[in-house]
Amino acid sequence: MELPPTGHDPVLLDEVLDAVAVRPGATVVDCTLGRAGHARAIAERLGPDGLLVGLDADPRNLEFAQQRLADAPCGVRLFHANFAELPDVLRAVDRPAVDGVLADLGISTNQLVDERYGLSFAADMPLDMRIDPRTPRSAADLVNSLREQDLANVLYELAQERYSRRIARKIAVARRVAPINTTERLAELVRSAIPRARGRADKIDPATRTFMALRMAVNDELGNLRALLEAAPRLLNVGGRVAVISFHSTEDRIVKQAFRSAEQTGQLKLVTKKPLSPADDELARNPRSRSAKLRVAEKLKS
Repeated sequence: MELPPTGHDPVLLDEVLDAVAVRPGATVVDCTLGRAGHARAIAERLGPDGLLVGLDADPRNLEFAQQRLADAPCGVRLFHANFAELPDVLRAVDRPAVDGVLADLGISTNQLVDERYGLSFAADMPLDMRIDPRTPRSAADLVNSLREQDLANVLYELAQERYSRRIARKIAVARRVAPINTTERLAELVRSAIPRARGRADKIDPATRTFMALRMAVNDELGNLRALLEAAPRLLNVGGRVAVISFHSTEDRIVKQAFRSAEQTGQLKLVTKKPLSPADDELARNPRSRSAKLRVAEKLKS
């Protein structure tokens, strides 16, 4: 995989800047700082009186982002934290409420190719998948210790894997012989459990959903997302906006339901009635952006 110069291209960048309505002097939080693609552009709009607060669960990306933002034209405060910890971060910067919150739920391209993360089956890597080194259990821990039924439930509930039971059975049998500790071995087991489509090639690798579900489980991605969405309305100034970029239907459904619930209770109003998707030129430049969906909501009252 050929990496962009920064290791990752920010998706829906222009749409984010417009939707979040970044203005000079505002305080904006990038909850998923990554390689600072969105953050760098936000900082340019904030100006000398603005403050950019950045969070990332990955200390490697946080260090890279710190270097990219060293000459930012606004104030910058960066934290090694998950976005579920946003209330604690805002207390640390003495800002009870902010003008904008952005969360990009995608995995950075550099994380996919770096074997230290163990996220990809494109090359043989240790089966890890922890984005945050504080996370106690790796993907190998889950694969080798979960009950067969629990493992099947993880695959089905998080990634809608229709062959979840077959895959879990195959894994349970294989791990009795030897622990499953590499991405290549896991991918081969998953592929062997899924019937091949007749007469047509698979659009995606059969192991894709299993790897996605395990990554989400290891990093408690949906639990952290729900925590962020629950806290967001009370962490915004009136007129402040929260924007979330999701990459698959489970995440998008949670964001959609949370925003609609907050709208019904009068806390937020929807800025995007339907999610924004990448334009054709972005899709041509960055095919990995094809599944991105941006939803934005604005705080109505204190």
